[in-house]
Amino acid sequence: MNKNHYRYVLRLGDNALILGQRMTEWCGHSPLLEEDIAMANCALDHVGRARLLLSYAAELEGEGRSEDDLAFVRSDREFENFLLCELPIGDYAFTMARQYLLDTYHYHLFTELVSSSDETLSAIAQKAIKETTYHMDRSRDWVLRLGDGSEESHERMQVALEGMWNYTEELFERDPVDVQMIAEAIGPDPEWLHSKWQADINATIKKATLSVPEKKWSLSGGRNGLHTEAMGHLLSEMQHLQRTYPGLSW
Repeated sequence: MNKNHYRYVLRLGDNALILGQRMTEWCGHSPLLEEDIAMANCALDHVGRARLLLSYAAELEGEGRSEDDLAFVRSDREFENFLLCELPIGDYAFTMARQYLLDTYHYHLFTELVSSSDETLSAIAQKAIKETTYHMDRSRDWVLRLGDGSEESHERMQVALEGMWNYTEELFERDPVDVQMIAEAIGPDPEWLHSKWQADINATIKKATLSVPEKKWSLSGGRNGLHTEAMGHLLSEMQHLQRTYPGLSW
């Protein structure tokens, strides 16, 4: 097993799974019926992407585990998703700000992964980029709508961006896993992704009459299994059925 290759794909799958799980929490609670349907559909896109990626990660690991084993049996210290994905949903401004920050990241990531030397990852990226393009357009529209809306919606969106801005540094950290993936033309350089992401984010924030938050500190560790308290609560709900009835299949 190429451990770094496995961990790279696992991280992508974990991000999709945990973010999708968070998005499902809006089901039945969104501010508009159309948004309830749209959010649920986007959540399903992420969960579907997680299935493809975690299945492939299990194949790369070669230890007989399945996508379900990786999703429902691992502890929080074994997950390698970004901290930003696991934060509680907050209000709708927080959710849509997070979606836009991550959708823009995923848009540029999967655009590059289409050309990956890993043919399986390339095929997954070709499917994901179609979904992510829609996700990014939708979340950007909400940032603009709330940022350049009423006084209250503007304030809520600004507070949301400031509340999560210090988590964004983790999206572009480079470790030995990334170094090997770059060397083997499997994944793109996070520093390059950062420049593309920053340009898009800054342009949208300006158009939304918002201010780019000042980065005073940075939180990371999710990719090494160091998570927030919120992650434990999320997993206790997501994994409840499988842990209550081990080996259950349907």
